[in-house]
Amino acid sequence: MTLARPEHLREIVAIINAGAVGMRKGAEFANWEDYRPAYEAMLQAPEMSIHVALDQAGEIVGTYQIHFLKGLAFRGRPRVELESVHVRSDKRGSGIGRLMMEHAETLARDAGACMIQLTSNREREGSHHFYRALGFDQSHLGYKKMLS
Repeated sequence: MTLARPEHLREIVAIINAGAVGMRKGAEFANWEDYRPAYEAMLQAPEMSIHVALDQAGEIVGTYQIHFLKGLAFRGRPRVELESVHVRSDKRGSGIGRLMMEHAETLARDAGACMIQLTSNREREGSHHFYRALGFDQSHLGYKKMLS
């Protein structure tokens, strides 16, 4: 795993958009350059980072975003929110997702986080099985309200 660099943006966008489901499907942009301002803003945010998994040829085969959230619960220990966890479709089932999740958990533990949380679209049944196999509990119902 490595921190994403600006030259990775095109492939990151391709991977996350290829996996779009639900309200994101058809709502994302084809031009990866449209994502550059958001990417650059994220690089400036000390509470989050974007990581990529590279294969032996140096190609991006997976990505995830990790956010460290502050709060009062658990005596103020941070919690980690994972977002945009995606493995390239031709590489799923090869262990890359597990390595990314282990990497995220190491970062969370090193930061003293009390938990890792994530949401997964209800259409992604394979992902739900994957997260349960890694020890995640489906403890909450999630709600979203899209803003125009």
